[in-house]
Amino acid sequence: MSNRTIAAPDPSSAPASPCTCFRLRKLSRLLSQRYDAALAPAGINVNQFSILRRAARTPQAIGALALELGMDRTTLTRDLKHLVDAGWIRFATGEDARRKQVVVTAAGNRTVEQARPLWQAVQDETGMIVGDTALEKLHAVLDRATRRLEAR
Repeated sequence: MSNRTIAAPDPSSAPASPCTCFRLRKLSRLLSQRYDAALAPAGINVNQFSILRRAARTPQAIGALALELGMDRTTLTRDLKHLVDAGWIRFATGEDARRKQVVVTAAGNRTVEQARPLWQAVQDETGMIVGDTALEKLHAVLDRATRRLEAR
């Protein structure tokens, strides 16, 4: 038996994938890990924070919220269950009794306020890592691509 250790491959030497989806998902996973770690002291993850922030603007139907978030309605409904269990949101009857509206509770608003400076710190750190100018360009490219894909 050998005492040699096998070094992990250097990720910077791996060839970049030609797949846009792979590249975006990898970046998304890396950023999500950073945001989740930063938001952990508030007891929330970045997905929950994003849902709560958008839902806190105004009560809205699940379908409308799913569209705004770019999520499948079924996936959002499953994610909302965790927020209801935490006491951060509740459902109310909308204009039409068949449509549930997502309403952020006082506890949900407190959680968002507790998490906001943690989110801002990791947001600022991301700007330093990527570079503020590059990050602005990335946001512009992502926003344009999102609009074009949503229009199809």
